[in-house]
Formats: sequence, C-alpha cells, structure tokens
Amino acid sequence: MTDHFALLNEPRRPWLDADLLKQKFLALSANAHPDRIHSASESDKAAATKKFTELNAAYNGLAEPKLRLLHLLELELGAKPKDTQQIPTALADLFAEVANSCRSADGFLVEKSKATSPLVQVQLFERGQDWVEKLNGLQRKLNDLREKLMGELKSLDTQWVSADAGSRRELLPKLDELYRLFGYFNRWNSQILERVVQLSF
Repeated sequence: MTDHFALLNEPRRPWLDADLLKQKFLALSANAHPDRIHSASESDKAAATKKFTELNAAYNGLAEPKLRLLHLLELELGAKPKDTQQIPTALADLFAEVANSCRSADGFLVEKSKATSPLVQVQLFERGQDWVEKLNGLQRKLNDLREKLMGELKSLDTQWVSADAGSRRELLPKLDELYRLFGYFNRWNSQILERVVQLSF
C-alpha cells in the first residue's frame, strides 16, 4: 500500500492543515507534471505521469478528513477497518430527520415532474423554494455538527502527536469513530445537496 503521507512528505497524523497540504502538493506536482518534459523519452514521460498520478491520489486522499482517517487507519492496522452499518444512537434522530426530509423532497419532485399546467407549476415553484430553505437549514445543522467534529479531530491530533507508538494504538478506536462520523455527515450532506440541486430547476 502506498503511504500518501510519505509521498507528500507529511507526518502520519489525523489533522493536516489544508492550505499547507495544497501548497506542498502543488510544489511537488509541478516538478512531476508530464507537460514539463516534452522532449523526454517515452519511459521518462511514463514515469513522470505515474509520479503525478500518485501525487494526485495522495493529495485527494489526505485533503478530505474522512479519507485521511481511513488511510491512516489502514496504515496503522495493516487493513481497512471493518464495515459497519449501525448508526450511532446519538445520531439516530438526525438520521431519521435527513431520511424523512429526503423522502418527502423526493415525493415533491415526483409531483413537480407531473405538473403540466403553468399555474400549478408556479405554485409548485414556490413550494419548491420552501423545500430548498428547509433542506438548507438541515444542511447548516449538519455543517455545525461537522465543525464540532473537526474540533474533536484537532484534539485527537494533539494527543496523537504527543503519544508514543503504544499509546497511539489506544487512540485507534477514536480515530475509527471519527472516520465513520465524517462518513455519515458527508453522505447526508451529499443526499441533501442532490435534492437542493434538483429542486432548483
């Protein structure tokens, strides 16, 4: 398995500064960009393309917290964490709210797609805007919770950096928990955004 942290000369840790990571990626990828070596041999071009692709994958994998945590867990455990579909009890109500809102928005979208009368379409447009506002409010709620999660990630990073290898193993369950929570929030945000886009047309 390729170590994305090593590829971008970053320490293995839960938190990385997004701006600094991007700067480092741009500097490294500029040197490896295939367009910079027009007159090189085919093997050199292939090697540059491979290196550029690896750097791209590393950056994309470390820039997003969920993917970074997954990669860190894979490196530390030597395998992917086990899949689990159980929503944490603390998020059950939020999960139900997202699911119900998306289901109701889908019902409205079906109703909207069947409308042919201009008068009904205008009425449905107004109702659609109400739905957009409701979903945007839910998205703000998710973003607030995600920001709290980012705070927990930074706190865990502080413990991680100051811990020795043995103590870091004890932090892996919390790392796994945060990885899964970021996954839920990302998925729910995507589901809501998809409906908002559909409602906007």
